[in-house]
Amino acid sequence: MGFTAGAVGDFQIVYTATFGMTGMAKQQTEVRELKEGGYVMMDDAACLITAYSTAKPGKHGSAKARIEGKGVFDNKKRSLSQPVDAKIWVPIIERKRGQVVSVESDEIAQIMDLDTYQTFSLKTKGVSVSPEDEIEYLEMDEQRKILK
Repeated sequence: MGFTAGAVGDFQIVYTATFGMTGMAKQQTEVRELKEGGYVMMDDAACLITAYSTAKPGKHGSAKARIEGKGVFDNKKRSLSQPVDAKIWVPIIERKRGQVVSVESDEIAQIMDLDTYQTFSLKTKGVSVSPEDEIEYLEMDEQRKILK
């Protein structure tokens, strides 16, 4: 396990961690810095933030944030409530380009990454593809998803 740190802005340090053999990269940030449309780790799954709201602090407490999200790779809805000054993990999801090499079935296509020329099979769930189409896909920790 390795950690790297770097200055972001004037005060914040961002920690990027790589865990185990999978090379899963994520960084830690404060809950208050999250925004709708961004990503966050909920229940060990990368989620797209669909709703973000904060509640004012009480007499003896701190402000709380309620985050609702949808799993990037499994489409499950999740929610989370945390103090706005708490630290939370944000996944590093890469957006990549690929080319369809062949269509194996209605739900599986063989894709070649246009940067590394690596080929892999990918589920096409609801996306119509044909050989030689160029696509965009998301990748994190050996998980991939075609963008519509």
